[in-house]
Amino acid sequence: MGIVVQKFGGSSVADTDKLYKACSHIIKEANKGNKVVVIVSAQRKNNRWIN
Repeated sequence: MGIVVQKFGGSSVADTDKLYKACSHIIKEANKGNKVVVIVSAQRKNNRWIN
């Protein structure tokens, strides 16, 4: 097929549920036969992850 570039960052990778959703978008494109380039920028700060 082709090359698909996907960028995720900020609130779209802020927690586990949103990260899984981003992964499902990546997998969907790969299953279509596309080569997928993924760019992940900084996660939004989430106090739940701070000890």
